[in-house]
Amino acid sequence: MAITIKTAREIGLMRESCKILSDLLNRMEEYIVPGISTYEIDEKAAAIIKEYGVVSNFLDYDGYPASICTSVNEEVVHGIPRKDRILKEGDIITVDAGVIYKGYNSDAARTFCVGKVAPEVLRLVDAARDSFFEGIKKAHAGTHLYEISNAIDDYITPLGYGIVRELIGHGIGTDLHEDPEIPNYRQKRRGPKLQAGMTICVEPMITLGSPEINWKDDGWTVATVDGKPAAHYENTILITDGEPEILTLV
Repeated sequence: MAITIKTAREIGLMRESCKILSDLLNRMEEYIVPGISTYEIDEKAAAIIKEYGVVSNFLDYDGYPASICTSVNEEVVHGIPRKDRILKEGDIITVDAGVIYKGYNSDAARTFCVGKVAPEVLRLVDAARDSFFEGIKKAHAGTHLYEISNAIDDYITPLGYGIVRELIGHGIGTDLHEDPEIPNYRQKRRGPKLQAGMTICVEPMITLGSPEINWKDDGWTVATVDGKPAAHYENTILITDGEPEILTLV
């Protein structure tokens, strides 16, 4: 699959898809409280998606059984919502979601704190978010793709956190996952040159301990091998000749 450059019409549709997703994630924060199950959080998200008259691009994606992903503590990504997974004070949870609006996809993730969390965990969550913003300083037409990867690594590695290597960012448009692939760690090559009209998802996934991961028995949930927490921050962005437009941060 080649990297696609979106037309003005397509960018408009992407903006609408991403605006809906941004509202969804903003509204999720009020539900992230001790005592709620991840299944209930998924139900809340599904209701908001229905309210907008769009569909989840996660539901039934390669058989995924829910509208959103809910990854708790050591779970990095793709956690399946469950009735018996009850949030408690001090947990962190990543809500990863996307919708399809008139054929165009959006994708974003936020790691939320459940009540008061340990200081080192809060620093991890903040670092994941901050590394995203460091990375997209390089996200404009004329630079090379892996400058984003290198900037994320340059920010995270000195802090002593792990960077998950098996899971990476991606292009997005009429498909949820398009070219190019966007690693979150330093690359030896420069990668393709960025062009105005590209839409991509930049999504650092970092760990408090080892970056080693494995897949749980459900076939979806990815977790740290050492059981230490992980944080994930993602937005869909539009490459322009100037500063990138963060489409899912409205």
